[in-house]
Amino acid sequence: MTEVKGFRGLKVWNKTKDLAVKIYKITNDKSFNRDFSLKEQIRKSAISVVSNIAEAEGRETNKDKIKFLFIAKGSLSELQAQLQIAYEIGFISIGLYSSFNSEIEEIANMLGALIKVRKSSNEKK
Repeated sequence: MTEVKGFRGLKVWNKTKDLAVKIYKITNDKSFNRDFSLKEQIRKSAISVVSNIAEAEGRETNKDKIKFLFIAKGSLSELQAQLQIAYEIGFISIGLYSSFNSEIEEIANMLGALIKVRKSSNEKK
């Protein structure tokens, strides 16, 4: 089996990709059809996280990589806030909301650890 390289080899990218797929599936629910803006914003935030991690890995310098990882982390917080609203207005259940929150916290920790690694490799140069 060939080794996966680049962003596809990152566990955090795979977790965010899986989260984005779940987000797309749940926002297909009829409850989200009542609020197109929230539906699209939630989707954009989820896609932004996974896309910025991929973009970080495509950048040449650690400084650029770190910048895009921070952008991904910011989009993750944005997604968390939007899911809170979706829960509070009854678009998603408490169980689904809690599950997403757990995933988001895990991903945030993984991004934080990756940023720390990137920063420390910058300092060693």
